Amino acid sequence: MNQVPSYLTIAQAEEEMARGQLSAVELTETLLRRIEALDPQLNAFITVTAERAMEQAKAADTDFGRRRGPMHGIPFGLKDIFNTAGIPTTAHSKILINNIPVEDATACARLYDAGGVLMGKLATHEFAHGGPSFQLPWPLPRNPWNREHFTGGSSSGSGVAVAAGLTLGALGSDTGGSIRNPAGLCGIVGLKPTYGLISRHGVIPNSFTFDTCGPMTWTVEDCAIMLQAIAGHDPKDPTSSKRSVPDYRAGLTGDIRGLRLGVIRHFWEEDLPANAEVGSSMEAALSVLEGLGAILEPVKLRPMQEYCDVKIIIGESELYAIHESDLTRHAGDFCDDFLGRCLPAVLIGATDYVQALRERRRMLAEMEPIYERYDALVTAGQYGPAPSLGTYQTVAWFWKNPSITTPFNVTGGPAISVCNGFSQTGLPLSLQIAGRPFDEVTVLRVAHAYEEATPWRDRRPSISSSDDDPFDGPTEQPSWREKSDDPSLREEVGLRVRAAGLSLTEEQFEQICDAAPFVKARIERLRYDRERSEEPTNTFFFPEFGA
Repeated sequence: MNQVPSYLTIAQAEEEMARGQLSAVELTETLLRRIEALDPQLNAFITVTAERAMEQAKAADTDFGRRRGPMHGIPFGLKDIFNTAGIPTTAHSKILINNIPVEDATACARLYDAGGVLMGKLATHEFAHGGPSFQLPWPLPRNPWNREHFTGGSSSGSGVAVAAGLTLGALGSDTGGSIRNPAGLCGIVGLKPTYGLISRHGVIPNSFTFDTCGPMTWTVEDCAIMLQAIAGHDPKDPTSSKRSVPDYRAGLTGDIRGLRLGVIRHFWEEDLPANAEVGSSMEAALSVLEGLGAILEPVKLRPMQEYCDVKIIIGESELYAIHESDLTRHAGDFCDDFLGRCLPAVLIGATDYVQALRERRRMLAEMEPIYERYDALVTAGQYGPAPSLGTYQTVAWFWKNPSITTPFNVTGGPAISVCNGFSQTGLPLSLQIAGRPFDEVTVLRVAHAYEEATPWRDRRPSISSSDDDPFDGPTEQPSWREKSDDPSLREEVGLRVRAAGLSLTEEQFEQICDAAPFVKARIERLRYDRERSEEPTNTFFFPEFGA
């Protein structure tokens, strides 16, 4: 057997296989041994599909003369919200602990068709929502750069598995930053594609309005390879675009001379000021892009908070509707953080939901002149370095503060997270590049040029497989409380809870009360004067006749 390096990219593995110096079986066996040795320290996997992986690897070697697609013989992992026929799909939740689908998600099926090798199902925050929780049926993933720190979420296992070299690529989902957040905090590449580019069929939903699926890899080139395999129209997804799919890898020219990049400084400098390390890494990254010949100009969008208000009001309303039956029957089967995000949606009314949809239409219209002026937009990624696991609080992190990744879910176009340095403590930092809808080619081109001009892809985490290296971090759920004692709000919460038919513990009721001031503030910020004829973004059209 050939000696397989500890770390390979998809492109490197593809080249080694083409030269006959590596087989899919050798690569798969190496990664299975690596998973066995390292994953007990990291908890990236919920289910390891070793038998399926070896079958697919052997088939890939047998068929190598008839290469099936861009992922031929390449091991990958799936966030455990992608349905896999005959293999459990749990959403990392007690609710679906025994769920075994009979059909593959379209994105999974396309990776199979392209020759991919499934290594297993990867950890997530519960139902691709919530934060790090110690209350779920499987252990909490650990950041491979420092296991006492957060991975980012909700595609947490995908970020860990790629960063630790347990698989060469993974699929995640992104509704408000769930690909880019773990990509940023785990130091990998994560692409949120344009809404509708990749089928959501067979993916457990979070928000119908904002859900996207996308690749998570070590390099931008690998991201382009995976994207090529899964992009394209799917009649099973009513939101799926019929646009033709370009050659993403061919667009990685390395040349960004003359491209106009709008720099959204106010996101990280004014709207929610980032720490000094994020600021320094951004200044250095902008200098690199300018040195590569790009034309950088400051651009002003709305404050981050306004995009997040729209997303939260819409997204949490849809999430609650999806899980209403389970919430009314057995809310206690969910973890505290999921409940702390989902239950306060009882305070959001139908009017609030429609007003948020109407405001989103305004936001989309405001982006048109910006897309005309700039080839791409640049801002900071998820603020690093990754915080320690014992510091997470639901109200403060979710309801109170805006997120720098969420604006691009609201505007709907592609956004990629790439590593742009490391903190003094050795944890990754990140940069976001966003673009016009369906212009993934340009977004990938800019990201690839930056990546090739910087040394960050040469640095990998050092992970011990020794049983003598115990984890000394927290093992219990941190406090979620940010106490609110407003009597009128508590009375309103009680009325809404009873009207919704919820049977809650005192603690669950208090979770809604603590979030209530921030929910109400988001609702109030969306109360603008509007024309009677102002349409929401989800205006009905006949699919067979519409665009």
